[in-house]
Amino acid sequence: MREFIVEADGGSRGNPGPAGYGAVVIDAATGETLAEAAEYIGVATNNVAEYRGLLAGLRAARELDPTARVHVRMDSKLVIEQMSGRWKIKHPDMKPLAFEAAAVLPASQVTYEWIPREQNKHADRLANEAMDAGKRGEQWSAAASTAELAAADAQAARAAAEAEASGQPSDQPSGQPSGAPGDAAGAAVKAEADVRAARTVAAPSSGWAPADMGAPATFVLLRHGETPLTPQKRFSGSGGTDPSLSDIGREQAERVGAALARRGTIQAVVASPLARTRETAGIVAARLGLDVSVDDGLRETDFGAWEGLTFGEVRERHPDDLNAWLADPEARPTGDGESFAATATRIAATRDKLVAAYAGRTVLLVTHVTPIKTFVRLALGAPPESLFRMELSAASLSAVGYYADGNASVRLFNDTSHLRA
Repeated sequence: MREFIVEADGGSRGNPGPAGYGAVVIDAATGETLAEAAEYIGVATNNVAEYRGLLAGLRAARELDPTARVHVRMDSKLVIEQMSGRWKIKHPDMKPLAFEAAAVLPASQVTYEWIPREQNKHADRLANEAMDAGKRGEQWSAAASTAELAAADAQAARAAAEAEASGQPSDQPSGQPSGAPGDAAGAAVKAEADVRAARTVAAPSSGWAPADMGAPATFVLLRHGETPLTPQKRFSGSGGTDPSLSDIGREQAERVGAALARRGTIQAVVASPLARTRETAGIVAARLGLDVSVDDGLRETDFGAWEGLTFGEVRERHPDDLNAWLADPEARPTGDGESFAATATRIAATRDKLVAAYAGRTVLLVTHVTPIKTFVRLALGAPPESLFRMELSAASLSAVGYYADGNASVRLFNDTSHLRA
């Protein structure tokens, strides 16, 4: 039975932030690198990136030989201990990833070992190359096998030998470009470079993706209907009075339900735990014949002491805190509210969990202004200040699709056409 070593790593510059993973499959007997895998996965946490690296490494090993014994080496204590069964998996975002990793190969074929970071340099390099490419706006991946590279090396060696036998020096003569006609060695070097270049794949034109990734998880994002505070433009987060819908808000929810029933695409409904979202979700779900699940991760930002106040009132009472909040996503509203950075961390974790739970399905998420804007911002890779540049109406619909390769596509934003008579 063959034996492989899988070394994997993942990282996130921001946690959550731009993230990538790297993995390498090594022949345990010879030390030869058999395959590499790496990918820029967009905005994610360190732990998600680490698990994605593990998954890629295990899948690459399975493709080489599904019967091989695999010894996984990683510098993530969390992943190693959880996959070994010594630590419980408490975080809901990690459970589906761990379950998916455990299903790649039979448990009897896989063992796990923690190693120091300095012993995981190969996978770490691949992960950082992927993140660097992501920073440049490229969708980077590596999947070339060592066999392909070895074939290119052999081709180059043969060409060099032929050139030497014919009296043609293998180095380029002055003034002759590499790969010029009659230069066998240059052509071979070019062939090798082409194989190696295939490991780095720039993204297709923005908005396009490979056609074989299957149906995405599609989140239809519904902002709840109006409450008495909505037309007054008062801060209404998760720490306020938790108002219910107004009569207008209930009518808006009915119209949303009718429009979505005509489309017939919604397969599940998940709502924030606050009263206005649960009430909106209940009205819509009744029209669709579906039940409502509640996820605390979809709640609105806590605006602290600003709850119930207008923007002008906050400006008068807490000018310094407001200015800081407008300038810095880490700043909190007065009274220990929740920063936009903290909200983004929560929404990213909720997104990853729901994408795993509803892969290939269309789900209605009934939530609030800040969570919906954050879903869109993260999908676009837009900066935090973009939150202030989006208008989101009560009972509006937006939509984001999430593909198997980690890419996202914003399909709709702030649609209110269903509310017109």
